[in-house]
Amino acid sequence: MLASEKKQIVARYSKKSDVKAAVQLMTTFLPYMMLWYLAIISVSVSYWLTAVCIVGLSLLLLRVFVLMHECGHNSLFATSKYNKIAGFWLGVLCGMPQYVWAKNHAFHHATNGNWDEYRGPLATLSLAEFNALSPKQQRLYRLTRNIAFAPVGGFLYLIFNPRFTWIKGTIALLGYLVKEKRANPGTSFRSIAQGFECRYWKTAAEYRHMTGNNLVLLSLWAIMCLAIGPALFFTVYLISLSIAGAGGIILFAVQHNFEDSWAADKANWDYNRAAIEGTSFLVLPSWLNWLTANIAYHHVHHLSASIPNYHLAECHRVNAHHFTRVTRIRLREIPAALRNTIWDVDNHRITAIPSS
Repeated sequence: MLASEKKQIVARYSKKSDVKAAVQLMTTFLPYMMLWYLAIISVSVSYWLTAVCIVGLSLLLLRVFVLMHECGHNSLFATSKYNKIAGFWLGVLCGMPQYVWAKNHAFHHATNGNWDEYRGPLATLSLAEFNALSPKQQRLYRLTRNIAFAPVGGFLYLIFNPRFTWIKGTIALLGYLVKEKRANPGTSFRSIAQGFECRYWKTAAEYRHMTGNNLVLLSLWAIMCLAIGPALFFTVYLISLSIAGAGGIILFAVQHNFEDSWAADKANWDYNRAAIEGTSFLVLPSWLNWLTANIAYHHVHHLSASIPNYHLAECHRVNAHHFTRVTRIRLREIPAALRNTIWDVDNHRITAIPSS
């Protein structure tokens, strides 16, 4: 029944508003800037007050990331140009080259629930693959999927990897250009660059966006270090962004990795079923829904990524009869849900690692 009504549902709720999007950005940027100011002046008052500011910054950065994600779907603003501009600057704030990230994220949406193609945000192993690991590898697999490891994952995801992959790839590109120019002095650098292949980007446009993101971000780092000192800046920045990254990893993981989440192989995959039975609905308090830009209504988001965040709750409420099979997960249930890190291929589900 959902499949027959989906077109009408999407048409009704996918209408975007530049005004609503602008208000969302303004009510995100202004508190973020204010908290940074308070964090700076709080150091002379109380480190506990600084810690409170860092927590506030982490929560707002989580909202920044979700809004960036929305721009990647071209579903925040009605005007495509505004999505591109906002997406770039939101990506700078949360440390992620938005254009490249959005291209990779689009693959997740196109294959959601098809675990032959995409293994989820935790790179989930099948039971057979897990059993084939050595005891040391199994312990590492468990550790890196433990909720306590999430801040480390947040640091790697938002701070380290986007800088490291850009620097490493750029060095490889420069080396390739020099080598090929020596071998073919009559060939232009532009032509030579077209033959370069890198695992970190697929097109020249992706590399340009990575470079733009990193150059702007590193410039802002330098300005902030000069303005308030590197110790204070990096203390607040690294902690707040690592915590925000941890929150993002937990949020996105628990929306697909939970007990008996439907996880099909390619032959049995169905897009709509994956949205309903393979994606969760996080039951969050209203203030946390605001801070996460309604990403908790993830089943609706996967039904159609064209529905903007400010219509997700209403779409869920009006069409609740279509979502009775969606798994509800409350805050207190998240740690237990995250223990489901194995793909049971035969039964098309996500489950926990069997106890030995």
